[in-house]
Amino acid sequence: MSDSLPRFTLLHRLTGHEGAVFALSGGLQPNAVLSAGSDGWIVEWDLENPDPGRVIARVNSRLYTLLGLSDDRLVLAGDMAGGVHWIDIGHPDSSRHIDHHRKGTYSLAVHGGMVFSGGGDGMVTRWSRQERRSDESFLISHRSVRCLALSPDGETLAAGCSDGSICLIDPLRMALRHRIRDAHLPSVFSLRFDPLGQRLWSGGRDAQMRCWDLEGTCLYEPASAAHWYTINAIARSPDGNYLATASRDKSIRLWREFDGQLLQALDTVRDQGHRHSVNALHWSAYNNLLVSASDDRTLCIWTPE
Repeated sequence: MSDSLPRFTLLHRLTGHEGAVFALSGGLQPNAVLSAGSDGWIVEWDLENPDPGRVIARVNSRLYTLLGLSDDRLVLAGDMAGGVHWIDIGHPDSSRHIDHHRKGTYSLAVHGGMVFSGGGDGMVTRWSRQERRSDESFLISHRSVRCLALSPDGETLAAGCSDGSICLIDPLRMALRHRIRDAHLPSVFSLRFDPLGQRLWSGGRDAQMRCWDLEGTCLYEPASAAHWYTINAIARSPDGNYLATASRDKSIRLWREFDGQLLQALDTVRDQGHRHSVNALHWSAYNNLLVSASDDRTLCIWTPE
């Protein structure tokens, strides 16, 4: 595998959010991205002409997770009180807010007609995308479910928990296949499958990044920590060959997916990056742009040279 990833530089810094930005998602158009955070705003940004953004919805709560479903013109969001918002952009009267998790809704994932949410109550819930209702819930931890990831074929759902474990779940039967104990202590914050769904990359509050097979064997762990502090998010490049990680240490790092080799770091001083914790990433297929979001209330758009 070549390490021929082009160097990324700052293209735009986007302002407008009135609080920390916690979530990013692909937009309802290929050249768009969505953001949400502590101000309760869901903002759409046109990657061709990103400034200013357009507020498409407002929620009276902090938003921790976001999912744009372009086929349905639908945006899903999870809030700090455990609510799941189904926001119908084309038909606002059809939008729904469902109080569900007893604590925050921290992560959302989708495959086909199935949507999954993970909450602060330790539950994973499967939802019907068409009927916009919960189908089944599964208690997997006595602590929060912080992150979810679905394999590309939709056959494995991974859940990262605040008890340090990663749970590998059959999403159709909602049954636990395997629990990787002590994957990251004290908490797992980010997950991302490889393009074939055979390996799972994880990041934690311990600042480590690891790679696992679906039997729970650790395939890769760097000799030193991947970041200085918590790894909040992992994104995969559109071609599947590279990973990006975002951290509470204010930096973004770019890695070769095959073997975890560090290729580039984007930081505050040298690269005019974020001034506070980087919370979310979205690596867009549109011009290979990498979008990051931070506690500093901004989004950064990074472009390959």
